[in-house]
Amino acid sequence: MHETQLLIPLSAEATGVVAPASFEDDLRAFVWAGRPTLVAETPVDDGRSAPIRTFVNEFWTSRQRAAHSLHEVSYRACFKPQLPRFFIERLTRPGDVVYDPFMGRGTTILEAALLGRSAYGNDVNPLSRILVEPRLRPPTLDAIRTRLAAVDWTRPSDAPDDLLAFYHPETLQEIGALRAHLRAHAAAEDSVDAWIRMVAVNRLTGHSPGFFSVYTLPPNQATSVTAQRKINTKRAQVPPRRDVPALILRKSRALLADCRADRPIPARHRLCVAAAAATPDIPSASVDLVVTSPPFLDVVDYAGDNWLRCWFCDIEPAQVELTVVRKLDDWRREMTAVFRELARVLRPGGHVAFEVGEVRGGTVRLEEHVIPCGAAAGLLPRLVLINAQQFTKTAACWGVDNNAKGTNTNRIVVFQRT
Repeated sequence: MHETQLLIPLSAEATGVVAPASFEDDLRAFVWAGRPTLVAETPVDDGRSAPIRTFVNEFWTSRQRAAHSLHEVSYRACFKPQLPRFFIERLTRPGDVVYDPFMGRGTTILEAALLGRSAYGNDVNPLSRILVEPRLRPPTLDAIRTRLAAVDWTRPSDAPDDLLAFYHPETLQEIGALRAHLRAHAAAEDSVDAWIRMVAVNRLTGHSPGFFSVYTLPPNQATSVTAQRKINTKRAQVPPRRDVPALILRKSRALLADCRADRPIPARHRLCVAAAAATPDIPSASVDLVVTSPPFLDVVDYAGDNWLRCWFCDIEPAQVELTVVRKLDDWRREMTAVFRELARVLRPGGHVAFEVGEVRGGTVRLEEHVIPCGAAAGLLPRLVLINAQQFTKTAACWGVDNNAKGTNTNRIVVFQRT
């Protein structure tokens, strides 16, 4: 657990928005591009409860990179910053505590901080904290440049030769030297080294010259060495020389583009590494709003996707007990345990916005199954919000038609602690 007073540049559009008297009335009155909100019902899969009122519209933009530049860190299965912003602005006030028990790349955490809320985050994967914490205390570009110049890029490293499937030999030498530098200074790591580690993790592999690697899968998914060799043969490609410090500086410049040194905000943050169903470092009745998205059955292989990032950060993937379940009944049991913990940390009157999606080709709508999980934990299901869009970046990345495969809607169940 880590708790500290942090200063973070406030986005230009962030304001102290007071929650409306009725969230449902706000949704009913919402109009997007001339389209009014559709009001429907979602059945509850427990055989006895009445359907839940459901609101359908495009509640936030589908455009990419429409939020603060600090969000532009790749991570598998993450939602757009506009999703947590929608609920944070309407259901909390500045200074309130916003929490995400499955924080991933930290979208909810960062958006809460940018809106002047105190942000609590948790994830069982230690990579999450490595990706989140540095962006809550970003250094200046000059400090990053100075530190990169101080690294001995010829330092001996223990990078395995197998990684030459991804990297030019001189590039791999620099990656190994940076890893050795960060390991040597880990005990006294400051915000600059933490930032450089975060950016390097984000640049390890990708499909453009902005990454350290030869052309490979998108940056949120590392393929195996064997599979990469097949990609290289198929494309007749050889890993090109990449300048590691130059690429770190370039990405840092992009991430810091929207930061305003003249608009800092004091805010309290708490980041934990634990299972979402057991977070003793989050005080009881301390949270005003939870905005989160859990693992969706067995759709995403987090351990496989992150093996190279884990190597760089000295994390043993086998020791990270991620929630990967294949049966719906097991998933519901896991989520019920999480909801019991959320009921503990939530203050009376506080809300949970629990984002799920369509899985298995749209045959399983998880919102119908998650409602009884929250109710079993003592939370009141208030409504379902479905954000329906015509564009899905994940689907486009994989070359499939939008609204045909992948997740094309955000389906959020809103609960309240009475």
